[in-house]
Amino acid sequence: MSDHKSETEDQSLFERDPADPKRKHINPVLKLALELGPLLVFFFANSKAEWMAEQFPMLASLGKPIFIASAAFMAATAIALTISWILLRSLPIMPILSAVVIFVFGAIGFWLHDEFFFKIKPTIINTMFGTILLGGLWFGRSLLGYVFDSAFQLDAEGWRKLTFRWGVYFLVMAVVNEVMWRNFSTDTWIAFKVWGNMPLSILFMLAQMPLMMRHALPEEAKDQA
Repeated sequence: MSDHKSETEDQSLFERDPADPKRKHINPVLKLALELGPLLVFFFANSKAEWMAEQFPMLASLGKPIFIASAAFMAATAIALTISWILLRSLPIMPILSAVVIFVFGAIGFWLHDEFFFKIKPTIINTMFGTILLGGLWFGRSLLGYVFDSAFQLDAEGWRKLTFRWGVYFLVMAVVNEVMWRNFSTDTWIAFKVWGNMPLSILFMLAQMPLMMRHALPEEAKDQA
């Protein structure tokens, strides 16, 4: 009976707290690929939508390239979450929240056949992430550790500061997405979504390295983690 209870306690639908010793980890590169892979699929599908429609005639019924790309994005997101579940037997919190928005607004977009719902998804997702991160700090939790703990080990103050900065960054990017899709063509918006968002995120992450170095745990603490 106790063994069964222990086994049940070891299982969790969502990933455990970063400080939880039972939390499972995967290669940071693989984790990054699972989280960014769907975005690359979206860009590729949009740029090759006509070719894909010729190869798979059923895709032509979806309409414009952005609809084909969004369908591929939704499929890639589902695959990435499935792989995460197979490897970890749990679901990553931030990507699953993103997936909920993707599927809800994607379904509405296909139903109404209106690309507006695809274009506001980044606004909704970034606003949601920013609100969640800053809201978590309000309740005393640094939720960013759920995303980056497999790559970095920081002290509590370091996670708090990094979480605040990323929370603000997500809110700024929500505003940037609104400016881009409302003032530029769909192709320009999609190009920025991949080749603008990603480099900006990388540059922002690199800008946080001094903070992360100041609050990095000592080697012995990393080993214990």
